[in-house]
This record gives sequence, structure tokens and C-alpha cells, in this order.
Amino acid sequence: MTETLTMPDLALDAIRRYPDADNPSSFLAVNGGNHYLRLPDAPGVIVYRPTGRYLVQFGGPFAPKESRARLLRAFLDLAAEQDREIVAIQLQGADAAEYLDEGFTVNQIGGSYALRLDSFSLRGTAFMQLRNKIARALRSGMAISEAPLDAWHDRMRTLDTAWLGSKGGARPLEFLVGEYGGPYQDLRRLFVGAHGDELTAYISYSPVYGSRPGWMHDLSRRRPDSPPGVMEAINKAAIETFQAEGVEWLHFGYTPFSGLSAEHEFPGHNRGFQWFMKELWTNGEQIYPAQTQYAYKEKWKQDVVLPEYIAFQGEASIPALVHVFRACNAV
Repeated sequence: MTETLTMPDLALDAIRRYPDADNPSSFLAVNGGNHYLRLPDAPGVIVYRPTGRYLVQFGGPFAPKESRARLLRAFLDLAAEQDREIVAIQLQGADAAEYLDEGFTVNQIGGSYALRLDSFSLRGTAFMQLRNKIARALRSGMAISEAPLDAWHDRMRTLDTAWLGSKGGARPLEFLVGEYGGPYQDLRRLFVGAHGDELTAYISYSPVYGSRPGWMHDLSRRRPDSPPGVMEAINKAAIETFQAEGVEWLHFGYTPFSGLSAEHEFPGHNRGFQWFMKELWTNGEQIYPAQTQYAYKEKWKQDVVLPEYIAFQGEASIPALVHVFRACNAV
């Protein structure tokens, strides 16, 4: 019998126990508002959100290999019972086999980026512009510290409102974007930049499990009138802290439409959707600022680019993609 839950404790346990797919964004599984499917006689969970006529799944099954196919079949049964279809987002390459076996169309939709910290340094001409930008932010008098959320929570909410207002009244994203607060805040880390008591910017980091363990550069915001380089300065301070602790990797997360390559595609991928992703990378800034986001990540000279995938139940579908954006509160 299939059991559906809304308790994220199961997901936290699963992403820690079964990180085999190496999904660097797996901590998003514990976001508020997620739904979970599990089987009573098989370990692991599936993370999803019902959105219109779709069940939008985050990642693949967070489960041992022997349970993954069973969980996916149970999820297909659940979708059929609800007269819905499945679309899965941010699958990793290691997730694809079970979806292909069940007749899904799997296409690359973007890339995720990671920096090896044991060999990272800002020395050299390649980082000259980045160093100058950081120095400019520090000359403004900004002080950077790692801080508990309670001390800054209200000011972060105020900053969030100002930041969203500067984006033309954009909606606050969710599901595929990190959050702060809630029962798992003690597993995250918060670095803030401030001028006196006034919050200028912050970056929240979430844990990453698997073969590249470390931290994810997750939710970040800055005042619209902040000086250039504030985010870079905060991230540099966090990197130095992580390096002193012996942390192996800093992940910069998923950017849609970026890192696309024909060599990453699986057999049976949809060529029209592949073209559409390239078109969105080139001309889709109004839909999602992928190139702007990528430019910030690229300035750190990433060591690893991980392809990320979308899986459609049956044929590739633009309505299914739109429902992914709906699940994220983007439309």
C-alpha cells in the first residue's frame, strides 16, 4: 500500500542515507510545502508538489538502488489515481535509468556548478576583477560575519521585500530555491554583510551530501542600493571559513538553460525541447535571468559542471514545463 506524507523528517533521513545520485541540491527536499511518498516495505522517499494536473517531482527517488524503480512505479500509480501526470525536475544523470525504463522522455535542462575548496585561491590575474570588486565592497565599511538567524531574521525579511520590489514585483520563489527558518535551520549556515546595524546582504548555505560533500551557496539577497561586490565579499569570507574547517566543496547550485551540451543528452531525448532550452539560454532573460546567474557563478572558476535533467511522463511537453515554474511560484 502506498503512503503519502507531508513530514520532511523522512526526506532528511533519506538524503543523508542515500546520496548515491549526488544531487547537490538535495537539501531542498526538506522545504516547507513539499509532499512525500514512501512505501511501507521499501526505504527512501519521493519528493513532489501537486500543481494543477501534474505532480512535479524534485530530483529522483532518494533511495537505495534496489528501491528506486519500485518507488517510481508507486509514484506513477499515485499520479494515475489522481488523473495527473508526472514531470520531474533536477534529476541527475544517475537518476535517468529508471525514468527511461518507464517510458519517460529525459532532456537536459541546465547545469549545476561546484568549486573544489582545497585548491581554491583568489590569487592570479584570472581573479583580478573579482578581487577588485570585493575590495570595493569592503572599503564601503561593510562588516561580514557568520551569524545566527534569530539576530537578523526581521531585517532579512525587510531586505527580501526590498529586493523583490527591485525586480519589478517578482514573486518569491520556492520549491527549487532554499529558504531560512523552520525546523532545520540549525543545519544551515548564515553569513551576513552589514553597515552598522543595517543589513546590506546575506547568503544562506545548506549542507550537501554525497561524493562531493560540503555546502551549497543557497538563498542570497542584497539591498538594491548596496555597493558592487557585496555578495562576492560575503562568499569569499564564507569560503575562507569553510577552508579553515577542511570543507571539500562549495556548490553554487542549479542554473536553468546553462551548461547545455549534446553529449549530456540521453537516448530518446526530444530534439525540439533541446533546441528550446538553447533558445531560452540565448533569448530567455525575461523568463529567467540564467545568464546573469551563470555569470556570478563563472567568476569563481568552477571545477565541476554537473548536467541536470527534466523527465516528462511520455513526450516532452511545454505545459509540463510551465507547471514546474508554477510549482516554484514563478508564474
